[in-house]
Amino acid sequence: MKIDKDIDQQSIVSGCTLDDFESNDLAMQRCLDLAKIASETDLPILIQGETGTGKTLMARAIHNSSKRAKGVFISFNAAALSDTLLDSQLFGHEKGAFTGAEKSVKGKFELADKGTLFIDEIADMSPLAQSKILRALEYGEFERLGSEKIQIADVRLISATHLPLNRFIEEDQFRRDLFYRLCGIKICIPALRDRPNDLKSLIATEIELANQKQERSIIGVDHKASERLFSYHWPGNLRELNRVINAAVAISKGSIIEGDAILIDQLESPSDTRDQEIGNENYQDMSLESMEQRHIRGVLEKMQGNKRQSARILGISRATLDRKLSQFFSG
Repeated sequence: MKIDKDIDQQSIVSGCTLDDFESNDLAMQRCLDLAKIASETDLPILIQGETGTGKTLMARAIHNSSKRAKGVFISFNAAALSDTLLDSQLFGHEKGAFTGAEKSVKGKFELADKGTLFIDEIADMSPLAQSKILRALEYGEFERLGSEKIQIADVRLISATHLPLNRFIEEDQFRRDLFYRLCGIKICIPALRDRPNDLKSLIATEIELANQKQERSIIGVDHKASERLFSYHWPGNLRELNRVINAAVAISKGSIIEGDAILIDQLESPSDTRDQEIGNENYQDMSLESMEQRHIRGVLEKMQGNKRQSARILGISRATLDRKLSQFFSG
């Protein structure tokens, strides 16, 4: 992605268009070509891709490249909400509709009028929520929770999921008729491991963004760091790449990122790692708690015990780090 050196990362995300995307990989080029076609229509869009591939960024870029660009972009995550909360968040509620509803509130559909509503993790919606979304898409109308008054909104819907919707439909976990309504155009974002020709430019972009954020002047990576970055399979995709590069920039003392600054927990393939573990009677505990403990210990060692810098690299508060240290290392 092309970036302006005078614009921070949040501004880049909120202001990006499809013209800001570049790719040297055929799969991603096809994805971008389809996204440009979709941006010229008002059809609903379904974006599919693994966690961390940039589905939200793609949705915003499509909105900013469309005729609705002057309208609002409202983002909503549908995961892990009860039916009542989801109903209220999407369609709004009236005062007294439920305990704690002290005033009338507009929902995401109303707020997105004349703009775009992006619903992430749409496959996590309950059957009841799915039926209400279907009605809103079919007729452009809905009611606030606790009201019988019909509300109307002109909304372009973009939805996204990392889950296998086709399988969910076959297992009756997701409505087939809703899928057809959501899927005016389907865009599949390839995983980072399927974009090897883009990795070099993506790393360079992340370093430049991290330089701006951290007020550093990193100019490149050494041979060992390069080997680690290009041999890794990136299961967390762009989100994981962002975390690794930000940590590397923070840790590095000079202008070049060295291999030891690339904090990747697993460089081997999952099958290789498992084979090594099975063949070793004393292999390490692979529980989530144990892996978190080793990662925190590794960051602390890299930062020579500096808790403030370690907490920043880990993406947690100093208080949270102290709590985890007390939990893991006491006694």
